Amino acid sequence: MSAPAAAKPVLLPQKGTARVKNVMSGDTVILWGKSSVPNQPPPQVQFTLEGLMAPRLASKNYPNDDPGAFPSREFLRQMLIGKMVTFETTRRKPQGGGGVVAATAGSDAAPQNYYHYGHIIFENENVAVRILKNGHAKVRDDFSPPSSTDSSGDNGDSNGKNSDMSEQEVAYRKKFAEAQQEAISAKVGIHATGPLVRKPRNVEDAQSMVKKLKSVTAVVEYIFDGSRFRCQITQANDKEYIHSTFTLILGGVVCPRSQRPTHTTGNPPPQIAPNATPEQELQMGARARLFVEERLLQRELTMVLHGTDKSGGAAVATIQHPKGNIAVELLKNGMGRIADWSVRLMDPGVVPPLRIAENNAKRGNLGVWAHWEAPKLSGAAEIVGTCVEVISGDTLTILPQGVLYDSEQVLQKISLASIRSPRLGSERAGRADEPYAVECKERLRVLCAGKQVKVLVHYERDIPLAPEVTEKRRFGTVSVGKRSDVGETLIQEGLASTQRHRDDDEKSPRYDELRAAEAVAKAAKKGIHVEGKEYKKNAINDLTDPKKAKAYAESLMRGGTLKVVVEFVFNGARFKVFVPSENCYIMFAPNSVRCPQPSPSAAGAKQGKKAEPFGDAAKRHARLSVLQRTVEISCTGVTNGGIITGVLYVGQGPQRRDYSLELVAAGLASVDQRKIDYGEAPKYLVDAHNKAKNGKLGVWSIEQAAPTEKAPTEKSKVKSVKISLSEIRSGSHFFYTVVDDDSSKAMEESMKTFTEANGTDGAPCEVKVNRVVAALFDDGNGKSWYRAKVAERPADGKVAVLFIDHGNVATVPVATHLRPLDDALQSDKIPAVAKEAVLALVTTRSLQTDEGHDAATMLQSLAWGKELTCTMYGPDDDNKMAVTLADASGGETINEQLVAAGLARVASRFAVTGLARRMSDGGPAIELSSTLNKAQGIARKTRSGMWRYGDIGDEDPTDF
Repeated sequence: MSAPAAAKPVLLPQKGTARVKNVMSGDTVILWGKSSVPNQPPPQVQFTLEGLMAPRLASKNYPNDDPGAFPSREFLRQMLIGKMVTFETTRRKPQGGGGVVAATAGSDAAPQNYYHYGHIIFENENVAVRILKNGHAKVRDDFSPPSSTDSSGDNGDSNGKNSDMSEQEVAYRKKFAEAQQEAISAKVGIHATGPLVRKPRNVEDAQSMVKKLKSVTAVVEYIFDGSRFRCQITQANDKEYIHSTFTLILGGVVCPRSQRPTHTTGNPPPQIAPNATPEQELQMGARARLFVEERLLQRELTMVLHGTDKSGGAAVATIQHPKGNIAVELLKNGMGRIADWSVRLMDPGVVPPLRIAENNAKRGNLGVWAHWEAPKLSGAAEIVGTCVEVISGDTLTILPQGVLYDSEQVLQKISLASIRSPRLGSERAGRADEPYAVECKERLRVLCAGKQVKVLVHYERDIPLAPEVTEKRRFGTVSVGKRSDVGETLIQEGLASTQRHRDDDEKSPRYDELRAAEAVAKAAKKGIHVEGKEYKKNAINDLTDPKKAKAYAESLMRGGTLKVVVEFVFNGARFKVFVPSENCYIMFAPNSVRCPQPSPSAAGAKQGKKAEPFGDAAKRHARLSVLQRTVEISCTGVTNGGIITGVLYVGQGPQRRDYSLELVAAGLASVDQRKIDYGEAPKYLVDAHNKAKNGKLGVWSIEQAAPTEKAPTEKSKVKSVKISLSEIRSGSHFFYTVVDDDSSKAMEESMKTFTEANGTDGAPCEVKVNRVVAALFDDGNGKSWYRAKVAERPADGKVAVLFIDHGNVATVPVATHLRPLDDALQSDKIPAVAKEAVLALVTTRSLQTDEGHDAATMLQSLAWGKELTCTMYGPDDDNKMAVTLADASGGETINEQLVAAGLARVASRFAVTGLARRMSDGGPAIELSSTLNKAQGIARKTRSGMWRYGDIGDEDPTDF
């Protein structure tokens, strides 16, 4: 549609009918004709009642009303606005100035628009006469009736000579004079004592007005566009606001602008019609404005106030019209679109009709939606499948029904449409969890994990994951069981909120129901809507650290069968689980089972780990079977690495079964051959193992290499070396260096060169537990860099490190005391100079006790700064080298001396047996145990050290 040509001047015929569009004052109206072009504004003219002079209303150049001006305008407005009237044109006057032109002049003689003068007949009565009778105007001085003494000469009247007046005009003038005299006698209108003088003002603070007034009655004075008006308040609870004018934004809808902005600075107005040109938007805006003008302009209506716009300068309101909701009509006809920012201010119960109207206009491609296309999806619009994992409080992965889970790529990642859950934190980014993030994810897990769900996909978006890296994410409504929308459940419980969409964003078709649920949760102050109460996160004890796991293992083993939630799957038979009854995380692995290694994660790939056959299949089976499910475990032991071992049960009632049996029977795991050899593996697992092996299932389908005779694992032999201690950790734990070992001097020279090359300033480096870096240390001769292994996770900008060439531990600032170590100096290239060891078959108490401190002091006095003979037996239960120390000149070992002094105790028989098994000849270990027991007997008899009060009992070993 092209832009309309410039309108020609409008001339009214001498007589006709028209609709009253606007009442400008008590004697002037705007008349509407009929449009000759569809959807284009009809012609309009300004028409003034002949012979009347109404009080003047305030304007830009006339600050105050004349007395009675507003009642005069209101009288005429209430009588004529929107009505069809009969007019009779008597004269017209060019708007640009010039003389009066007779009403009979042809339109061809009209060079410009005109002011028209004449009479209006409504309900068979001259409107001017009715105005005069009610005292809302005066008869103009030059419109008085002729007197009986008038001659045929010129009386000076601008309308001509009295003798030229028609009988009808004479009759009009007489009626006018009589009507005015009647009003004067009755003292009505402007003839009354003290007629109303309005004091108009603009509302400067719309927010304050909305707070004070929930609703107002006002007249729509001007239409900016289809959704923005200027209104004048006529009735309000607070008299302060009577006759005040304010800008009103129609709640829930926004229409295109009907005029181009008069300025070019700032942001351009937002585009309302998708894919439309600016010219097309202007035409749509003009149509919407005309639609509203025909129905609302100068109507007195009740307006329910909801709030204000962002600037607080305009009020957002719903207009209550006897014939319906104008916002719905605009949306239904495609003259506007929903404005979500103002919808949020409204009562959710009034919004659904707006959505229905807009959706109908979209489907019909009406108005602003003429170029709209429904969002195109890259996949199916409906997905039915199993929820494999809940990633966050609003995102989950689904395995579609009938799809083989042979790779992670077949899983569909779905986010809940129009839902925002609190964000989970990131340890790597140093970001903490938002309040209720964990609770929201947990609730979604309970609702969906492992269950069959149905997803209706509504839209897709590209989600940025990294610079120039995006992921196409699908958003939809997820239903499970009797719950038609799990997102609504999260919102109802105060665990999530609705997404704040832009007006042009696609959103959930249930968006208004979600907002209604959010309003209820806010009113009830649930979850994230709680005010004035600090959120307290549940602190969970992390027992995945080996030391903590070993210390707590007995408690878990005594706990019998425990219900746990599988938090993470590392491989088919190794998990991180949460134990609700103990409020802790543990690492767990089923007994007797070995599972192939799956493909490494991104971090694992850097370390060069390789996947084993069927490792990924076993992991996928675990993810599908136990991930984020509530299962049962029975703990039976703990490994040196801090992994709790036991039996894992899945299913309930008759379906309850040993998870290990599933893995072994499917050939996704095998039973540890050592467990089979020692008879420690359950018979049902061994039978399943053999059956899968005979059936060549899973890992057994791969051609097995023929077993070759190879030497048994080399066991340790007793050997002696000359050493000196470099660090003492306790009475039985220390670090040492080998005497006459050139590697120590070579490393000192290398690190000296490293310090000279890099200076003593810190540099950014990756700080991970067990990673070897360069750490700054001052040994009294100045600062220098030394090789160090990160011992703990960083906290408060500091980290504990172990200097691997000396054995000492220090806590240093990360930023200033660490830097990356050259690859040539890494511990895999040059082994640590300081070796770790413990006194064989001896236990001492911790340094925090008197006996423990005395033991360490005695060890220092006997060994520090001396050349010692170190006899190595083999690794102990913690894989530390178990040794005896003796003076180079011979004599009793330091082990014996500590035990004899009552500052150490002989290890248990299990420790003796374990050490002997790890030796090629266990005789020396048994012999050492016998010698130490004799020394311990002497200490008991003499009440030395810890034995001074007698037998210390069987419980005390836990203190060592």
